[in-house]
Amino acid sequence: MRFPKRLFEGQFVKRYRRFFVDVLLPSGEVVTAHCPNTGSLKGCLVEGAPVGMVAVDAPHRKLKWGWKLVKVGKTWVGVDTGVAVPLVLEAIQGGKIPGLSGYERQVTEVKYGQEGRSRIDILLSRGGQVAEKPALKRAPWEGDERVYVEVKNTTYAYTSEDGICTAAFPDAVTQRGLKHLHELMHVVDLGHRAAMVYCAQRSDVTQFAPADDIDPAYGKGLREALAHGVEAYVMKARVGLSQVSLTELLPMVL
Repeated sequence: MRFPKRLFEGQFVKRYRRFFVDVLLPSGEVVTAHCPNTGSLKGCLVEGAPVGMVAVDAPHRKLKWGWKLVKVGKTWVGVDTGVAVPLVLEAIQGGKIPGLSGYERQVTEVKYGQEGRSRIDILLSRGGQVAEKPALKRAPWEGDERVYVEVKNTTYAYTSEDGICTAAFPDAVTQRGLKHLHELMHVVDLGHRAAMVYCAQRSDVTQFAPADDIDPAYGKGLREALAHGVEAYVMKARVGLSQVSLTELLPMVL
């Protein structure tokens, strides 16, 4: 995935009120950019770290900059959670996640869940036929084979004493993430496939693990979901100032 506009470089100053980040430009001017990530961004908020931003040309937007990348050590890390689903879709269509290949339809933001109030990031579907009275406008088929795919963007990583860099999720306690695991288990109970895809927007990681030290309830929930039949895939990315792409599957360490 190429960025539609070239990224401007600057230096990270501070993040505040969740959605704002101050950046020092090479000119010496400090500008405020929109932060597209509601997580804690643990390990990514280093004063003076290089950042990549896009200029926003939209009259209705108060902030004229959008934060996309931060450099942690020697590695660019993608902080924009909004690109995670398109990246995973691109990887699925390119055959980089074999377990999710072969589905003729890929639909995003489809309603599902025990109460019908949740939205799945990606619904993969094949076969079946269009229903006379479809239950869902965005998924009007019946008798089709489905995979419900939930995507999580991952920026947090830690390095062990033996030099192994591990991507981890979440970087803060997440009740919402735990709810998604329960929804996927319900999907399995209904006879469909369900999968978590963790999109690690950084290239220095070699494996993935749930961040039990940050949110033990989520780690427990993930293990329960896997035992229940929910699948899990982890992909790391090559990130740069012009583009980002998912490159390979990583092992999950439980």
